[in-house]
Amino acid sequence: MSNFIEWNQYKIIYKRYASLYFITLCDKEDNELIVLEMIHHYVECLDRYFGNVCELDIIFNFHKAYYIIEEILGAGYFQESGIISLYIAIYFNYLILKF
Repeated sequence: MSNFIEWNQYKIIYKRYASLYFITLCDKEDNELIVLEMIHHYVECLDRYFGNVCELDIIFNFHKAYYIIEEILGAGYFQESGIISLYIAIYFNYLILKF
């Protein structure tokens, strides 16, 4: 079974984690393995933040999930792949929203 589907001038790349599907759309020239690694990195960050992420975590905290992906990606490319610096940014955002 493949995680890649070619559609028009794009590629659909998806990955299933438990009951969640993460789907991306990219150009045909983009590297599929880098996109799969980005999906995996995002799911790792969600797991660490929410503690075994599930559908309800994303539904009721979509703004937090969106903030995490904004910290990882910038203009469609990896901006921050370091876990520690990413968690520092997320923690400071949590503190700002808390007060």
